[in-house]
Amino acid sequence: MNLSEMSGSDLRTLQDKVGLELIQREQQHVAAARDEILAIAKNAGIALQDIIEAKPSAEKKTVATKFRHPEQAELQWTGRGRQPLWVRDWLVSGKDIDRLRV
Repeated sequence: MNLSEMSGSDLRTLQDKVGLELIQREQQHVAAARDEILAIAKNAGIALQDIIEAKPSAEKKTVATKFRHPEQAELQWTGRGRQPLWVRDWLVSGKDIDRLRV
């Protein structure tokens, strides 16, 4: 098919047909995926509604920053776990950790 030889009207008609075909294929793809998901849930003995409403068992909670480097704001620490090297260096240099507190 040589598009450069087609009239504007023919190109628009082709464009419409392509658009419709893409929509139909997407609908078929979604239907196939839905059927596959339903089959997996059924084989596992799980109701689809249970899957949809399920919440992650361990939601990750963010912890607020408690310490921040005064000159490099990207250096932060929550105060949990090991002290980062920049905090250790700060303390070794004789500076007070309270100056880093947010």
